[in-house]
Amino acid sequence: MEQDEPRAAPLAGITVVALEQAIAAPLCTRHLADLGARVIKVENPGVGDASRHYDGVVHGMAAHFVWLNHGKESAELDVRDDADRQVFEGLLERADVLVSNLAPGALGRLGLGPDDLVERFPRLIVVDISGYGTGGPLDHKRAYDLLIQSEGGACAITGLPGQPVKPGVPVADIGTALYAYSAVLAALYDRDRTGRGTVVRVAMLDVLAEMMGFAITTVLHGGEMVPVGLGSPTVAPYGAYPTRDGATVVLGTTNDREWRRLTEDLLGRPDLAADPRFAHNSDRVGVRGELDEILRDWCSGHDIEDIQRRADEAGIGNARLNDVRDLAAHPQLAERGRWREVGSPVGPLPALVPPAMGEGWPRRDGRVPALGEHTAAIRAEVEALRPGPDGGARPA
Repeated sequence: MEQDEPRAAPLAGITVVALEQAIAAPLCTRHLADLGARVIKVENPGVGDASRHYDGVVHGMAAHFVWLNHGKESAELDVRDDADRQVFEGLLERADVLVSNLAPGALGRLGLGPDDLVERFPRLIVVDISGYGTGGPLDHKRAYDLLIQSEGGACAITGLPGQPVKPGVPVADIGTALYAYSAVLAALYDRDRTGRGTVVRVAMLDVLAEMMGFAITTVLHGGEMVPVGLGSPTVAPYGAYPTRDGATVVLGTTNDREWRRLTEDLLGRPDLAADPRFAHNSDRVGVRGELDEILRDWCSGHDIEDIQRRADEAGIGNARLNDVRDLAAHPQLAERGRWREVGSPVGPLPALVPPAMGEGWPRRDGRVPALGEHTAAIRAEVEALRPGPDGGARPA
């Protein structure tokens, strides 16, 4: 019986050029690299992506950069320099995608306006990531995750009343990366049908506004969004409760049926299930403090393993409140093979397997590039593909 041919990665043969920095664009392109695309990261000579210099926690390299950039090639090119500009445009002639999250208007000032690029290179997909988009009063402003989360209301519904808090995860950056990533995949599919590329503009504020959709809908219709710390402003009871053995369990009910199971099967309190004051979620939200006190008292008398076992048996969602070290050592990740090794200038490093991979897709582990590691090879590649005197490619 003949063996099947090795399967190519889904984006094998796709070339992505990245004028990127920080998180949003680099995470988008790293996911493209994970699916087999060739990603050429264009970095400022001598400096590179600013995230290279955030810290030195990974044997001298920055944690953000290691997370976001394995599987890519690094080319030091100054696109304002004539010779480097020729190399850069030579890359675009053969590229499928350009992803950029430079400062507002930077592409245009460099003579690389997205619309102009697609006119020059009709099959090119240009993804232009900005903070606030174009056509409004904030177009000119720089945008970082905290700034967008603040402007977009996310901090105001996180924390406690009067104590807004930025979520610890950079949700504006990550959300923008994922929307840009999915738009690239859709644009590649569209190009297969039409033969033409396109410009995709992704504004971080628009992404966060979409992520705040439930909150916006609530206030548009007269409701209130009051932050409740480790809980939900729209569901009760739902929160974190200290246990007898010094841990913290997170328990929640999302509907009236779960409320009855919680009270009768977990707490052993059928009187609460029968109390008309607690009959519906909208009623329970209004007496959140009273319900939290009942759960807090009950949990303080039990160890977390006992609570979680009982909650599982009762069909009640539950979790342990972990810190980052707990996550790094989490058995659910380890036992399901969610870790891999990627190469780097300082040796092999642990990295997570991409969250979404199709069955049978080859896994590409990649490598974290040193600044400019591939510059010479990329220059030679572009030079070799330039037309010679007779119109053909120059000899290698």
